[in-house]
Amino acid sequence: MEAVIFCGIQATGKTTFYKDKLFKTHLRLSLDQLKTRSRENKFLATCIAAKQPFVIDNTNPTKADRAKYISLAKANNFKIVCYYFQSRIEDALQRNSHRAGKENIPEIAVKGSFNKLEIPAYAEGFDELYYVGIEGNNFIIKDWNNEI
Repeated sequence: MEAVIFCGIQATGKTTFYKDKLFKTHLRLSLDQLKTRSRENKFLATCIAAKQPFVIDNTNPTKADRAKYISLAKANNFKIVCYYFQSRIEDALQRNSHRAGKENIPEIAVKGSFNKLEIPAYAEGFDELYYVGIEGNNFIIKDWNNEI
């Protein structure tokens, strides 16, 4: 049983990474899709009860944002993995500018997430922690170290 928590501002590749790497094995929980915390909590509770591997595909910029998922998953014996998505504001804004419709996030929201961003740490309760960058159209996954 595995709980995966994504951390990174908008337009850093989180959902695309999910589709490429975890779609076949993990259920995706995303506020973009579920719209409310109430719905998210119901799906999360179902994943926990069913021992279903899942991904929290939200920005999760702060330790407090991540803490509820970590504590619930730990209490239910899930392995907890975090993928931190490289969050260069200029790159994210540039990628976001190519999005259409509701997928295009207002610049002020992207900058707001960036300003709140707290780099994840093993001390939060993660069993595994990875850094994800983008080179061209490829994801580069690196083992975590505190020098990133």
